[in-house]
Amino acid sequence: MRHATVLRTGLSALLLVGAWAAAGPSTASAAPTDSAEAPASSALLTAMQRDFDLTEGEAVARLADEKAATALEPKAQRAAGSAFGGSWFDARTGKLVVAVTNAGKAEAVRAAGAETRLVEYSAKQLDAAKARIDALPAPSGVSSWHVDPATSSVVVNVVASERRDNDVRSFVAKAREAGPVTVETTAEAPQTFAAGTVGGDPYYTGNVRCSIGFSVHGGFVTAGHCGGAGQSVRGWDGSAIGNFQGSSFPGDDYAWVNVANGWWTVPVVIGWGTVSDQLVRGSNEAPIGASICRSGSTTHWHCGNVLAKNETVNYSQGAVHQMTKTSVCAEGGDSGGSFISGDQAQGVTSGGWGNCSGGGETWYQPVNEILNRYGLTLHTA
Repeated sequence: MRHATVLRTGLSALLLVGAWAAAGPSTASAAPTDSAEAPASSALLTAMQRDFDLTEGEAVARLADEKAATALEPKAQRAAGSAFGGSWFDARTGKLVVAVTNAGKAEAVRAAGAETRLVEYSAKQLDAAKARIDALPAPSGVSSWHVDPATSSVVVNVVASERRDNDVRSFVAKAREAGPVTVETTAEAPQTFAAGTVGGDPYYTGNVRCSIGFSVHGGFVTAGHCGGAGQSVRGWDGSAIGNFQGSSFPGDDYAWVNVANGWWTVPVVIGWGTVSDQLVRGSNEAPIGASICRSGSTTHWHCGNVLAKNETVNYSQGAVHQMTKTSVCAEGGDSGGSFISGDQAQGVTSGGWGNCSGGGETWYQPVNEILNRYGLTLHTA
């Protein structure tokens, strides 16, 4: 790939693949990275003001609060010990909230800097209940299910129009036998966001267009439903990039593609002119309730909140586990694209429901799971 082509990808491709000539290899993948010297760009703050109806000062304060909550979460969990019932970020107070099953542990958690809520079930108990529900065959009218620390239950989402369906009611009844369950409704069933070949800025596998997630040393990560191991990948200009080196779907929805043929990797998520291109500095996991943004080759840049973690999503192709649900919209062709919180990589777009005109919800596969599965190292700035 010639340098003139590289300039074009900076404007229109989802993510340019290749290595900084001067930067050299990065030494960390999922290790915490201190980005205190890298304040949020004005464009990112503008996007947050637009999508969250905030002032600039409120957007700056929210990012700072979320960063503090992300750093506090593991410390607070250790303080709660076996009484830990999960945690989430409360945007109204700017604080991390930790659920505890033992009032005696609340003081230690508050001393660590978090707020507390007394709940009935521990995270371990809720995870066990969800695992039992994972083993149940789910009808198409059941959208997804996840552990919700705020309600201390497993939330089962069903498609509103099919809530009275006999198979749905039977699934919910069996789920209640597995543990504490709260039933909620969603407008539509989830679907993956791959798309047939259309004009625009893609990477292509056969006649499928998807979006690049994050650069890793030697390639990039993306969604598993976009292609199987061994399949060839072409860039926006039709030139060969590499091949799927590993891919898993359903069950999981992740993959990675090697980089060759003159392409290289950079630690950048494209802002599509909505925000400036965002440098990736690490992959610290944002808590439930935190703001998060997505970049994709169809709908470009959109932001929302983290709604749930460790959710099982019931696609028509089969269930996918350990997903994170967000209020960010997406559409066909956005699959595989980048979810990022501040300058921290979060995951790759899997699927969802709705669109970016009327709204919806989108799930992503957490990036640290992909890195660990394939032994990859995130390319960071």
